[in-house]
Formats: sequence, C-alpha cells, structure tokens
Amino acid sequence: MMQQYFNIKEKHKDCIVLFRLGDFFEIFFEDAITASRELEIVLTGRECGMREKAPMCGVPAHAVQNYISKLTEKGYKVAICDQVENASDAKGLVKRDIIRIITPGTVLEGNILQAEKNNYIASVVFYKNEYGLNFCDISTGSWQLTTFEKNATPKKVIDELAKFIPVECLISENLKGSSIEIFLKNSCNCLIDYISSYVLDTTYSRNILEDHFNILDLNGIGITTNISILSAGALLNYLKETQKDNLVHLNKIQIYNTEDYMLLDSDTRKNLEICETLRSQKSKGSLLWVLNNTHTAMGARYLRKCVEQPLININAINDRLNTTQELVENLFLHGDLIDYIKQVYDIERLISKIAFGSCNGKELLSLKSSIEHLPQIQNLLKNTSSTILSSMYSNWDNLEDIFNLIENSISEDCPISVTEGGLIKEGYNEEVDHYKSIKANGTSWLRDIENDEKGKTGIKNLKIKYNKVFGYFLEVTHSYSKLVPDYFIRKQTLSNCERFITPKLKEIEEEILSADEKLIQLEYDLFTQIKDTIKSNLERISSISNNIAQLDMFCSFATIALKNNYVKPIINNASNIEINNGRHPVVEKMMNFNNFIPNSTMLDEDINQISLITGPNMAGKSTYMRQVALIVLMAQIGSFVPADSANIGIVDRIFTRIGASDDLSAGKSTFMVEMTEVANILNSATKNSLLILDEIGRGTSTLDGLSIATSIIEYIAETLGAKTLFATHYHELTTLKERYNNIQNYCVDVKEHGEDIIFLHKIKQGKVDHSYGIQVAKLAGVPIHVLKRAKQIMLNISTTTNEININNTPVDVPDIDLNFPVIEQLKKININSINPLEAMQILDNLQKLIVI
Repeated sequence: MMQQYFNIKEKHKDCIVLFRLGDFFEIFFEDAITASRELEIVLTGRECGMREKAPMCGVPAHAVQNYISKLTEKGYKVAICDQVENASDAKGLVKRDIIRIITPGTVLEGNILQAEKNNYIASVVFYKNEYGLNFCDISTGSWQLTTFEKNATPKKVIDELAKFIPVECLISENLKGSSIEIFLKNSCNCLIDYISSYVLDTTYSRNILEDHFNILDLNGIGITTNISILSAGALLNYLKETQKDNLVHLNKIQIYNTEDYMLLDSDTRKNLEICETLRSQKSKGSLLWVLNNTHTAMGARYLRKCVEQPLININAINDRLNTTQELVENLFLHGDLIDYIKQVYDIERLISKIAFGSCNGKELLSLKSSIEHLPQIQNLLKNTSSTILSSMYSNWDNLEDIFNLIENSISEDCPISVTEGGLIKEGYNEEVDHYKSIKANGTSWLRDIENDEKGKTGIKNLKIKYNKVFGYFLEVTHSYSKLVPDYFIRKQTLSNCERFITPKLKEIEEEILSADEKLIQLEYDLFTQIKDTIKSNLERISSISNNIAQLDMFCSFATIALKNNYVKPIINNASNIEINNGRHPVVEKMMNFNNFIPNSTMLDEDINQISLITGPNMAGKSTYMRQVALIVLMAQIGSFVPADSANIGIVDRIFTRIGASDDLSAGKSTFMVEMTEVANILNSATKNSLLILDEIGRGTSTLDGLSIATSIIEYIAETLGAKTLFATHYHELTTLKERYNNIQNYCVDVKEHGEDIIFLHKIKQGKVDHSYGIQVAKLAGVPIHVLKRAKQIMLNISTTTNEININNTPVDVPDIDLNFPVIEQLKKININSINPLEAMQILDNLQKLIVI
C-alpha cells in the first residue's frame, strides 16, 4: 500500500496528497507535517517498512471538503487519491488514483469562494515579444482572453492583471523573476505555476483546444494568433490535468480587446478605491460598495465586472443608461423585478457543480426554484422600451423542460447525500416505486406471515425476528415445540427457544433486504441521468443566468439612483466634462448624505483643459478631484451620477497620482515611486484621458519639486492635451495661467477667524498665496511650543534671510516681528460689525498667537 502511495506522490510532488484508506483520507511524511500544522490536527506515525514510523495525520472522508478548503485558502494544492474500484471486486490491493487536484484557482466550494467576487485562475504567456492573457473562473464557467501587441510593456500586463486579481496564475518560464511575477506574488498573493515547455507548442495547444470545443478550426471561435493559441491551450491543459474532467461548462471563450474599455491602471484602481479601500482592502468605503444593491451573487459579480471595465463606446453606454432610466421611471417594473430576482439562487455556480457532477438533490431543487420565476420575469419585460430589456424579452428562455424534469423527478425532501436514497419522487420511475412499495409494505407482509403461521400451527407466541446472521426467522419457545410443522426449517436452538425459517419467509426477506440496496443504486443511477440531461443544456442555462445578473445590476443602479438622488448623465463625443454640483458618491454616503458640499466642474480641450487647484491640506482638494473621476467612471459603466446635472465626454483612460507611498521591497523611495507613476501617465495618456494629479513634486526639495511640477504642467498644456485636475501647494504655479490660455486657477474657499481657519470645501475660481500649514497643524493637535517655533521660522524666512534656520537656538528677531501676524489681524477687525461674544473669541485667539 505504501509503495502505491509513493508511486502516486512521485507524480504530484507539488501537492499535498490525501490518500483514501477506508473511511479516512490519510496524509504522510512532509505532507503530514504541513497539514498537521495548517489544519491544527494531531500528527501521529504509521509503520511502513522503514526504520522509523512515517509521520501521518488523517481526516474523515465525510468531512474532507472542509479541510481541503482550509488548505487551498492558504495557497496549497491538494491531490485527492481515492479508490477507483469497488473493494469487493478488487483482486489484492484496491486500485487508487488521483481523481482531482484542487488548487486556489480551481475550487468549486469552500471559504475561498466569495459569493460576490469571481475566483480567477489566469495564464500569462510571453512569446515572440507578445503577451497572451487568459482569465477563467471555473466556478461560474467564465473564460476571457486578450493579447497585447509586440513590444507591449510589462506594466500594461500588470494593469490588466490588476483588473482581475487572480488567485492562481500559470506563467511561461521566461517570465520567472519578472515584474509580472513579482506583482502576482506581492499584490495578488497569487499561487504561481510554471507552464511546461511541451505545452507551449502551437500544434499541441491547437489540438487540445479543437478537441475541447469539438471544432475543426479555431478561427471559428476567434482564436487566430499563435499567442492566443498558446496562452489558451496552456490554461486548458492545466485545468484538464487537475480536474480530470471534460469541463463541459467551459463552452465559450470571450475574446476581448483592452482598447474597448476605459483603461484604469493598477495605481488608479487603488487611488480611486474602486472596488476596495486603500487602508483596509475591504469593499466598504469603495465605489463598488455604494453601487452594490444587488440581490443575487450573480448580479454582484456582474456589477463588479462592469465597474472594473467602464465602456468607451457611446452607444453601449447609452443603452445601459436608458435601461437604468426605464427602471427609475417605472417603479412598478423596478419593484416587481426585484421581487422575483431576489428569489433566484446562484445559477452560475450551480451549473458548474452540475458540470463537475458534484451537485446534490438540494442544489437541483434550488435550480428548479430559480427557473420557476423565469416566466414572471419575462412577462414583466414584455412592454419595455429600452434596447437591452426588449432584446432580453425577445430572446428569453424559460427553461420549461429543465423545470419539468426536476419537478417530476427530484423529491422535495431529498437528503444532501446522493448515496443514501430518497432522491427520486414517486411516480417518476416504476421500478423505484416498486422498491419503495416493498420497503413500505415489508413490515405489513411480515406481520401477515406471522399471523398466518400462528393460525395454521396454533403457536400463540410465535414471533418473526431479525438478526444480521440469519436474517428474518420464526422464533418458537420450547413449550410449543410439539406444534412445529414439518415445513419449518430449524436454524438455531437456544436455551428457551428455537429459531426456524420457511421458503416463503426467505423469499420475502430477499425482497425486503435487497430492495433497499437496489433502490439506493437505482436512485443514484437515475439522478446521474437527470444531471447528464441538465448538463447537456448548460449553455441555455448559462445564457439565462447572465440575463438575470444584468437585470440585477440595472435594478441596483435604479435603486441607488432613486435612494441617493442621482441624475442621468448626458454622454457626448465632444470631450467636454461639465458637472453641475457634483458630489463624491462614497464620502456623501459615509456622511449619511448630510452636509456634503457639492462642487461644479468644467473641463474641455480649450480654455478649461487644466484646472490648477490651490488651497490648504484637509480643505477637500483630493476629495473634489476623486469625485470628478468617479462621476466620469460611473457614467461610463451606465450608472446615474451624484450631481444636479452632468454632461460627460467619453474618457478613454483615467490616470491618478495621489498620496505618498514607497516600495521598499523593490528598492524605490517615495519620490521614485511618484516619478515612476508620473512617467507612466505622461507616456500613456492621450488627449481624451482624464488626469488626476495631486501634489506632484512634493517628495523632493522645494526647488526640484517646483521645477518638475512646472515642467509637467507645461508638457500637458503644450503637448499632451489631456483634461487635467492638478492640485498643488506650489503657489508659484498659478502664474502659469498668464502664459497658457488653457489653464484655469481654482482654489478651495477658506474662512479665517484670526489664526484659526474653517474649511468651506467649496472650489472657486482664483488662487491662494499661502497654505495655512501652521493652522492645519494646530487643528491636528501639534504642541503649542512647536507651533510658536514654526511661526518664528516662517517669519524669519519671509522677512530676513529666506533660509530655514534649523539650529536649536531660536531665531533672534525683534518681538514686534514675531507678533506681526497678531497686529495684522487686529488691523483687519471691523469693531462695528462684531458682537461682544465674537469680540471675546477673537481676543482669546489673538492672545494664543502672541509670542512672548
């Protein structure tokens, strides 16, 4: 048996092998040590013909899935080695083999699968200076493929990987140690598998793809280039090797071009907190969190996919917006659709279980329950006017045959297990009904035999009993032994009684005892046939599940629009972005929609190409810029937007450079990271892009930073032509408006009370000439001594040497100079316009500013 184990383990060195022994799956040697630690189960030993016992641990077969889920969630690959022949039929050692390899990217159940998020396994192949990328979620049957032209940068590949965040990825060996592999490991926490060289052969990959899709030419499914053949073939080969299945539900590859969608690079996705927050990596606080009011897991995943891939085709965007509008305006349609949609289960993942043969009766009943509502949903779509909804109605499939099959066959109270019987409903199969009748009537038949024999023999205390040795038998006490007839066959004599059988009793026994076993096997066979019938219709079921997912997303858009007072944006091809009283969708929700200050925006290719925004920290510059980007993004996914009105020109890409961060593991300082991101933006943006740039140049000296920031703005204004929001503390930059007519100065309105400030969070035209840094530091709670010292240094810079004195000795300047700000504040006070309470407050503030 151990030799059998070693032979199997040798072929699967990168897996933890679970080896079936009776009612347990046992784990040996290094695998056992790892599993014992990760699963927190007892490590024991087993004699195996070696000097020392083999380390061993085990888990019950009936609960093995829970343990597998824990291992895959931690990034391990698990090979399940089970018996592949009946033990009673085996000659010698029972045959065992790997029936499935479960990896983080190939799980069908367990904690690693999040209901509202796809679980992608990816492949990245680099071949002849081209990249091929595949993303597959086998739990839903989704498979997408794209390629990048020759000489595409690794950054472009990384940006696409950031969209999907795969949990497992196959990469060609020539990408070992590359920035792509580093990103997958560090940013995606991804399990990496290297593609074998024999797989990266166009003939091999072509054959495996043509065989899987049962076609003669891959051109028919859009796979036309060598790089697409190799990358798709590598993924399919791996899935077939690990799943040991024909993967019938992977029946379509969606070929997409990244240029068909708005480009959001990995930095922008993080900075805008599109699907998760920067700080906690949680959905709450992200744009997706605001937009997600879906009622099914399918709808949530579809919404996430659309948020990750905003459209750039104006007709497709307007089709979505018109669909949302119809649901906003037709409250009855909107409400009734939600009532039915919320009763639909996760059909996508149900059909994947059916495809793998791992579903049970309860899950088929869930599918039936979901299908039951399809006719009502189609009826609601009957008189709709939007392109998407009316097209759905015309192509709707109620799956009546699937519903009827499950309705007629599967028992409503069937057990979870498929090997215990109780699956098939009465009336579906005559043989099943016959065996069920035997089971139900067996007790009655035995009672009739007992009463009949009592009457014929006169043995009043005759009893029919049962044990595992003799089966059913007639028991007679010794006091009635003289009345035992000749046709009773003696089987056993005990101290106070004797036991007999009769031919008739044995005949009934055979029927009763074999009926249960035969019924269980027959029900399992019929259940398998039912699953196979449904499996042959997976493409139809998948199509309708996609419709439900879309409907759920559009209902969510309508709900959010109504709840949050969003408006339908107008989409234009003129590149103008006009937003009237726009609001940040996340911040206003966090504030419970109270007290959020809206701001308007005007960007175009003419005099409003660049908005240069000055103002103090904490005043709202970053919030304002992010809200403009998020409103544009929302509009291009088909959602209404938080504004009084919005006219959005199609944006092909959004780029952001916000905040300070380093990448020490890659040897990059904060400023190096900043400049790398800026370089990517300037090299990748087009005139149709939207740039969000915050505090460029702050990571180095003032002179260097100001020079860099000036040059960047000049390049955008003179050469790039992209619509840009540029926030800065370099007030000197505001003079650029005098040289460029496509730059407008804006600032954040601030109200001053002495040395205190109140942020009004309102963007207005104009500029500020100081940053209120010391006032902000005061609001943050910086000690008063530090604040006073800062005032001294600042005044010394502005009035004397223009150099910062960093010595411990205070700057030696006259007291009148140190208190100059107090005098200036006193000069500004209009005594006739303030009341006594305000006067006392002002005096208190001024007193705190006096430097003694």
